[in-house]
Amino acid sequence: MTQMYFIFLLMSQSTSVFAQFNGYNCDANYHSRFPGERDISVYCGVQTITLKINFCPVLFSGYNDADLALNGHHSDAQCRGFINNNTFPTAVLFSISLSMLEACGNNLVVTTAYGANAYGNMSLVQIGNVSGYIDTPDPPTIISYLPGLLYKFSCSYPLEYLVNNSQLAFSSAAISVKDSNGTFVSTLSMILYNDSTYSQPLSVPAAGLALKTRVFAAVKATNLDKRWNILMDYCYTTPSGNPNDELRYDLFFGCYKDSQTTVFENGKSQMGRFAFEVFRFVKHRHQKMSTVFLHCVIKLCRADDCIMLMPICGRRRRRDGEERFDSQPAASGNAIITAGPIITRSASADPSLPMSPVTTALLSGVVILGGVSMGFFLLSLHLLQKSRLLTATSSGVWSSNFK
Repeated sequence: MTQMYFIFLLMSQSTSVFAQFNGYNCDANYHSRFPGERDISVYCGVQTITLKINFCPVLFSGYNDADLALNGHHSDAQCRGFINNNTFPTAVLFSISLSMLEACGNNLVVTTAYGANAYGNMSLVQIGNVSGYIDTPDPPTIISYLPGLLYKFSCSYPLEYLVNNSQLAFSSAAISVKDSNGTFVSTLSMILYNDSTYSQPLSVPAAGLALKTRVFAAVKATNLDKRWNILMDYCYTTPSGNPNDELRYDLFFGCYKDSQTTVFENGKSQMGRFAFEVFRFVKHRHQKMSTVFLHCVIKLCRADDCIMLMPICGRRRRRDGEERFDSQPAASGNAIITAGPIITRSASADPSLPMSPVTTALLSGVVILGGVSMGFFLLSLHLLQKSRLLTATSSGVWSSNFK
């Protein structure tokens, strides 16, 4: 009787375990356990960081794949992984693009170490370390009988590699427009430049751009005829490549415009152009560098109607312009386009930077003043010695040093 009860108990436990792993490639003999450090694999790729988590211990712990998210961003679907049931054991995969390093709260820290630079020479090299974690949400109760799962990861890259692989990461957006001739699709894009002539694409040095460097942005569209213009509704910046990042700094919106931002062209042609001075986000205060992503909310408007969509700031729109429109202005829906990251450095991040003209002039003045002071000191010392010699000679005292 005892043997029968023992066999029944084993069968019931086995049935419950197999039911728990039902549909997934898991082995109850190996995976009936809580997760461990060996359950995450990190692949630091050339374009993306891939994280692979053994899903079977997650199931055993009472969670499913939807409970795992990057850095506590459980409400953001883009920060969750996806199931791969074509492998043994079943895995949950996460992918992080190097062009959007801080999306989903991933952390980028820049350090300096002695090693080989891009040319193979040994020197001080700046290293970008990307780190974060994958966890499960805390229950909305005081206590829980489920273990809290936490997987940490990190990847290190030469900063020059990260900058060179992300500085040209410009997004584009397709926007559909309906007019009297039917519907057409135009592709919007935003490109950053070094100069006001918009001829030199922005190049971010390995050490990052100095604060207050002026960057010029241009929004362009394809497949447009002369009846349609580009209207930039709202342009802002975030520390991550996520346009929905809660931390943002507005460059211009409606009648508001940042004091360091200049809008050259908006709603008057098939190109939008503006410029702003780069800065750093205070959240990066403990880092030598800061990442800035630029986002713009764009729409297409009929050339004659764009003026009706522009904000009235400080003065009334022309009366004939108001009377001319009897219907709603023709315009497309909104599209968001992104450019970045723009890497900026703190003022003290690079000691090899040339000094400003003011500093150079001050140091030159100090050197010259020091030289003149030293000259006066030597001249005074020489005159003092000569005075003592004359005094000794006139007093009749003969020194053996003067034969």
